Amino acid sequence: MLESLLEGVIAFMLIAGGAFAFIGSLGLTHLKDFYMRLHGPSKTTTLGVGCTLIGSMIYFSLHDGPVVQEFLITIFVFITAPVSAHMLAKSALHHKLKPDASTRGNPEELESEKPKHTVEESPQGNSPLP
Repeated sequence: MLESLLEGVIAFMLIAGGAFAFIGSLGLTHLKDFYMRLHGPSKTTTLGVGCTLIGSMIYFSLHDGPVVQEFLITIFVFITAPVSAHMLAKSALHHKLKPDASTRGNPEELESEKPKHTVEESPQGNSPLP
């Protein structure tokens, strides 16, 4: 009874992992700009790989005993994928990569170069202060 229940959990994790990975791949191909495309691999594909590894870890734990390597891989993926997505987003902001016009919100880094002061408020002389 317990073994058939665990096989159901394993099947669910593998199907959920495949569905998350597929949805992440669709997001990567169909979304309009870099910032939108970044969500596919960073969020859903991380969950897809995580679910697949957890299902595999349960399966091999039933047959061969505890599996440490897959647990370590799961932790590594959950830590590195969001960090790398954050670094890609920061790099895109640094290079002022323009978002699609339909994207809501606009980070300060991407706003057009507007003067920070009006003529009346602008600093006088060579003062480095704003």
